[in-house]
Amino acid sequence: METVRVDTQDRSYDVVVGPGALQRLHSHLSGADRVAVIADEKVAALHGDRLREALGENGRGAAWLDVPAGESCKTLDWFGRTQQFLLEEGCTRQSVLIAFGGGACGDLAGYAAASYMRGIRFIQCPTTILAHDSSVGGKTAINLPGGKNMTGAFHQPVAVLYDTDLLRTLPQGEVRSGMAEAVKHVLISSKDDAPEMLHTLELAGLSEEELIRLIVRGIRVKADIVSRDEREGSVRKYLNFGHTYGHAVEAASGYGGITHGEAVMIGMIYALILSEQKAGAGRELTDALQTFAARNGYPLRQIADYRFEELLGYMKKDKKASFGDLHFVLLPEAGAPEVWRVTEEDCKAADREFRIRAGVKAE
Repeated sequence: METVRVDTQDRSYDVVVGPGALQRLHSHLSGADRVAVIADEKVAALHGDRLREALGENGRGAAWLDVPAGESCKTLDWFGRTQQFLLEEGCTRQSVLIAFGGGACGDLAGYAAASYMRGIRFIQCPTTILAHDSSVGGKTAINLPGGKNMTGAFHQPVAVLYDTDLLRTLPQGEVRSGMAEAVKHVLISSKDDAPEMLHTLELAGLSEEELIRLIVRGIRVKADIVSRDEREGSVRKYLNFGHTYGHAVEAASGYGGITHGEAVMIGMIYALILSEQKAGAGRELTDALQTFAARNGYPLRQIADYRFEELLGYMKKDKKASFGDLHFVLLPEAGAPEVWRVTEEDCKAADREFRIRAGVKAE
């Protein structure tokens, strides 16, 4: 079992990673007059009994709401349902809400906890690899039709219990999606380790030991950054590497046509091309990431389904945009992220080059 401490101005808490981490749940429920669970419906069907067992006596009276799997739960409609659910179940400011599912479920549940009675305690119990990133740091949000994560709040959990036993049922597509964020954490934090990882990491043959090592490493990188910048005023922006273009692809796909991690992988390659064109980066890292992505089944050629002008429209609505300017996290070299202001023409040139390298017809 590994424990990573996250220290923020709002609160400090532990991220516990390893087999059986759910058994720590009861220690975080003292003083709760009501326990409520918001669960991904697929996860509830597979692992709901494990959570109820971990809750013990608290589980017998817990309020339980299943929500749709994936991004389809992150809507204004489902957010409203969570608020009504908490109200009807008699939850108060002394209640605790548990998020049980992947990153989307955690985002919805966290925002529900942040908003209900202006904020109640919540615990993240992530069940996907992707959620090793989203469950840490207190960012909670839902999507609007015009953009991803456009309404939300910073609300830190009181604990993150990452039971890696639950990862054994993940399909390969979810492994691929989650590992994109793990790769991102290495790219933005280490000059020396990134090239070796890209050349040697094979997702299909990933051992449980190696998976946990990469997950814990990613959490440590994020915890360090969040501890220095809880509300994204400076270095926390580096965690958005690959997300500006990636979120645009995700939005254009209708939040479901492509997974978040797959979109982020596309966005990271795009950001590295932009880094070549704007920040003087060499091509070696871009080629290594693209080769890694192709070798491990990321759908890079799917970019052909989306016109640049459509993607640009979503990028202009990105939360990091200001005064009409677009801002990207670029990597002049691995481990050295920087935030750059770029023009629409810069973005179009990088998009064209990305399509050429991906082997699809450039616009």
